[in-house]
Amino acid sequence: MTITNEHLSYVLRLADNALILGQRNAQWCGHGPVLEEDIALANMSLDLIGQARLLYSHAATLEQTLTGAKKTEDDYAYWRSEREFANYTLVELPHHGPLSATAATDRDYAVTIVRNYLYTALMAHVWTALEASKDAQLAAIASKSIKETRYQLQHAREWLIRFGDGTEESHRRAQAALDHLMPYMRECFTSDAIEDAVAATGVGVRAADFEAAWQRDVQAALEEATLTPPAPVQHVTTGKRGEHSEHMGFLLAEMQSLARQHPGATW
Repeated sequence: MTITNEHLSYVLRLADNALILGQRNAQWCGHGPVLEEDIALANMSLDLIGQARLLYSHAATLEQTLTGAKKTEDDYAYWRSEREFANYTLVELPHHGPLSATAATDRDYAVTIVRNYLYTALMAHVWTALEASKDAQLAAIASKSIKETRYQLQHAREWLIRFGDGTEESHRRAQAALDHLMPYMRECFTSDAIEDAVAATGVGVRAADFEAAWQRDVQAALEEATLTPPAPVQHVTTGKRGEHSEHMGFLLAEMQSLARQHPGATW
């Protein structure tokens, strides 16, 4: 198997998505709506960060083969700038809907659940397909990750239905979250040169190839939840190209601050 820059970029993209969503969901630790959900979100965050660690370690091996540079998972997580991260814009958004200017609001668990559902419904297809990757290490990571993703998907789907088909207020919040977040999925299903290259070599897959299956899964869940998908939009966000929302810098500042204050520290 020939290692290419696209191969490395693809693995880093998968890792960045897992890390950033894991960091976002970890913000519920100590703030969950009920104790059980506080613990559940913390555990699922650890699963995502665990996936990121495996992928970053694999990326380090790939990069050393390509360039001779020796890196660690910490180098990728803590010492890259905002523009070097290639995660979807969806996963970096805060746990509330759109706001104006410097307005602030409380976390909304409906936003968290809807995002987790939309993302894991896609990743269930992606990880399953990647089990057949010609990159044996990536295939092994996929085999581990799909088990965790199926649980995360089940958790999010059950809560989506509970919110949507619950009280008038829970339905309102779930619908507002869906209206806010669904447009960001367009980025996931927009292929680029990186996905085209890894799909051609059998290393990776195009997320766009799973859009129809994802749509069927989502539609079935939304019907059960009595929620209505928003009208399609034309705008495509650009997080996977390193062009992020205004929220990404704040998230990285929080996540990277300790490592940057104490470079080289171990404990």
